[in-house]
Amino acid sequence: MLTMETLCKTYPNGTKALEQISLNVDAGEIVALVGGSGCGKTTLLRMISGLEAPSRGHVAIDGETIHAPHPAIGLVFQEARLLPWLTVAENISFGLDDLPKAEQDARVDEALLRVGLAGYGKRWPRELSGGQAQRVSIVRALVTQPKALLLDEPFSALDALTREKLQDHLLALWETHRPTLVLVTHDVEEAVALADRAIVLQPKPGRIFADIPIDLPRPRDRLSAEFAEAKRLVLTALDGSINQPNPHQPGKVYSPAAGGSF
Repeated sequence: MLTMETLCKTYPNGTKALEQISLNVDAGEIVALVGGSGCGKTTLLRMISGLEAPSRGHVAIDGETIHAPHPAIGLVFQEARLLPWLTVAENISFGLDDLPKAEQDARVDEALLRVGLAGYGKRWPRELSGGQAQRVSIVRALVTQPKALLLDEPFSALDALTREKLQDHLLALWETHRPTLVLVTHDVEEAVALADRAIVLQPKPGRIFADIPIDLPRPRDRLSAEFAEAKRLVLTALDGSINQPNPHQPGKVYSPAAGGSF
């Protein structure tokens, strides 16, 4: 579904942000990108979205190379970025101009209901809390029913309780059409709560250090021993990615399923 082949990114000043990133993400899969600061998580997300061009390699969705923002790929930023001159309903329906007005309204009403904001359509963005605004942002990206949705630390500015509730809302929305999700996060618990795989990136330059499957049933019990073990695996890989400069042979990626070790 999403294919990244030998992606590299070098900026004009010579800084290597990413090197030799190759990754396949299946349709309906949720993948979390985790790693220390400067490992290129956001750069990689921007290249998948078409907002930034790779220096080498390419990104494709269903075999079509991405050269610019693509209608099949939605993007949610750290901030809600709602248009202040539009109501909540108008923000959500912004990308639905090709649909009849009745269908636009039906999609908006259903989406607001699913995230606990029924009746908020006529409100202005300034009247929303941070968590409410981010719910609207996620709904706006999903209401167009994209094949893939990219999320750049969408809950990082929220308190822990609100963040957990919005993670649950995101999964509830994902269940409807099961788009592919690629999530950038610094929060290991968030990665384990949401993802089917955690991709741990190593910095300077950014490259894949570990590909860790998270084979836990949903809804996930955050207090279970299995959840704690999955967190331990990701944290161990994260620690290894930071403290071991070049632990692997070029092109080799650690995977616990393959019996790898740090």
